[in-house]
Amino acid sequence: MVLTPTGLRFADLTWPCVIGRGGVRADKREGDGATPAGTHRIVGMLYRPDRMAQPTDWAVPIGNTDLWSDDVTDADYNLMVRAPYAGSHERLRRADPLYDLVILTDWNWPYAERGRGSAIFLHRWRRPGFPTAGCIAFRPDHLRRIAGLIEYDTRLIVPEALDGLGATGGRAQRGD
Repeated sequence: MVLTPTGLRFADLTWPCVIGRGGVRADKREGDGATPAGTHRIVGMLYRPDRMAQPTDWAVPIGNTDLWSDDVTDADYNLMVRAPYAGSHERLRRADPLYDLVILTDWNWPYAERGRGSAIFLHRWRRPGFPTAGCIAFRPDHLRRIAGLIEYDTRLIVPEALDGLGATGGRAQRGD
């Protein structure tokens, strides 16, 4: 998988996507809204079993109490945690469909450097051209197809040459 100015190139196709509202950054920081440059391993997949069938045999269901810590002061920063959890976090089981299918990358994981940014996911987009908080987002049907094509050695490459990438007419667009 390689992010390009026209989308994500993977499996001989270019998939339209949106990126973080902060564009691509080589110096990613918590809260900057940027998609981090680098080579990122795919380390997991989560899905909503009440909304879809298991997309791969290695996908893990999202439970009612599953959260993701984005609290830089907590020892569990940038890890999946369970409610009740007092620190700052994101709910993985959302009312909207954005996280019905989540592909996890190893950005700043498993040993997080505080303040470097948490959780870069591949997930569903809100709509074309609407940026994310740093993740890469896709049309729902494209995301499902991508999920089924991922193999053990699949990597997400966000070239440092894209540092500062912005909107490009509906393809790889800054978003959220």
